Amino acid sequence: MIRYALTCENGHGFEGWFANSAAWESQVAEARLECPACGSVRIDKAPMAPNLAKGESKGGGAGEGNKGFEAAREMIQKVRSHVENTAEYVGDRFPEEARKIHYEEEEKRGIYGEASTEEANELREEGVDVYPLPTLPEDQN
Repeated sequence: MIRYALTCENGHGFEGWFANSAAWESQVAEARLECPACGSVRIDKAPMAPNLAKGESKGGGAGEGNKGFEAAREMIQKVRSHVENTAEYVGDRFPEEARKIHYEEEEKRGIYGEASTEEANELREEGVDVYPLPTLPEDQN
């Protein structure tokens, strides 16, 4: 796994985890990366300092970076699990359902589903709060 510090065209900083540099290149080329703050798909790598290991940890060789990755993985899994257990999955009807709730045509409730980057950006422009669920590499398989 590779962790990159990323920035969007509007200067928002965030990070992304990728299986390898080819995965990063592919996702950027296909505009599949999106800034969580503003939805921009114009994303670049930010300058980063290397994370140099300072020897083995007392845990038998697993470096601090692995512990951080596992903590992040656990947090992502908890967020996804919470959403899946407390919200209604509406699949590719997400943009339509989100608008109905936003414009009070339907009762307010938590939903999640599928939307393209373009659809998510259109929702944001209308004032609908939408956020991508964090994903893990194995979610892409």
